[in-house]
Amino acid sequence: MDRSNFLRVAAALAAGSMLASCASLLGPRQVELPLHKLQASIERRFPLNNRVLELFEIQLTRPQLALIPETNRIALTMDASVAPPFLRKSWTGTIAMSGGLRLDAMGSGVVMVDPRVDRVAIDGMDDLRQRQMAKVASLLVDQALRDVPVYTFRPEDLRRAGVQYVPRGIAVTRNALVVTLEPAR
Repeated sequence: MDRSNFLRVAAALAAGSMLASCASLLGPRQVELPLHKLQASIERRFPLNNRVLELFEIQLTRPQLALIPETNRIALTMDASVAPPFLRKSWTGTIAMSGGLRLDAMGSGVVMVDPRVDRVAIDGMDDLRQRQMAKVASLLVDQALRDVPVYTFRPEDLRRAGVQYVPRGIAVTRNALVVTLEPAR
């Protein structure tokens, strides 16, 4: 091997090892996902139309997202329209629910887990029917919102200075989700 080829190979090896060591030098980093970005992501998934137990047509609209840092959960309040298919009457009101968060299996986003109904308020329903509707709403929320993406990372979100990152942790703050990213190994 002549000297110029040797220098090219040596330079390529040096550059490759420097690039590989960059990942460890850069180390973990945190990315803030502000509430307005999360709200926009959730809004794209609505309205939700669902039939529950073949008894109720339920439409959920106008989701309003809130962050609950004390429990590391998110809250979602939605307008609800409930119509039994056998009646001409429908009821309107709100459903409030909360859910935990986890990274999806592919590491490409944050999804809602363990959704639970916190409050159901349907106009014109007595207390007994409100409690029954809360049970129906629990089925709906579990069916329609479990593992729903709250935020999906773009490829450029997971790349910095030529280093590929993978999400490793999530924390909820008052104004944002904070995702910890670590260099891929």
